[in-house]
Amino acid sequence: MINSILRFGLIFILLLLLQVLLFNNIQFSGYVNPYVYIMFILLLPIEIPSWLLLLLSFATGLIVDFFSGSPGMHTSATVLAGFVRPYVLRIVSPRDGYESGSDPSMMIYGFRWFLTYSLLIVLFHHTTLFYLEVFRLADFFRTMLRVLLSTLFSMTFILLIEFYRRGK
Repeated sequence: MINSILRFGLIFILLLLLQVLLFNNIQFSGYVNPYVYIMFILLLPIEIPSWLLLLLSFATGLIVDFFSGSPGMHTSATVLAGFVRPYVLRIVSPRDGYESGSDPSMMIYGFRWFLTYSLLIVLFHHTTLFYLEVFRLADFFRTMLRVLLSTLFSMTFILLIEFYRRGK
């Protein structure tokens, strides 16, 4: 119990530091903004209570909002990602179900499963984030392009981090 709290605390701090110090400074012509902090929500245990998942999602988004100067947009997007996560897990569940006490990782469930799982949640997150940022449908297609490009870059970094974790 204490071991997993320390492990997830370390993951939380590392991902937030990466996001705030490195990835918030990456921006390609206003269309690509990689957000890897969402990986913290992806890596939480499968059997985490819903209230704790939403609370951790809220805290994650709030911290990123604080350092990004955005008024609650990341908080809203991460809470939605935390909310849809159990449904996504149900949709992509393996034929035999999930192993008791396991974490959603590429090492346990495979590349295709992890790609589908993380892509769906990152797409939900980015769609919410970017449409809240614009808050109008006049730039619908431009915003959708931002969502797709940022999702592609975020997924690239998330998969690289997951491959690195898998090697350890």
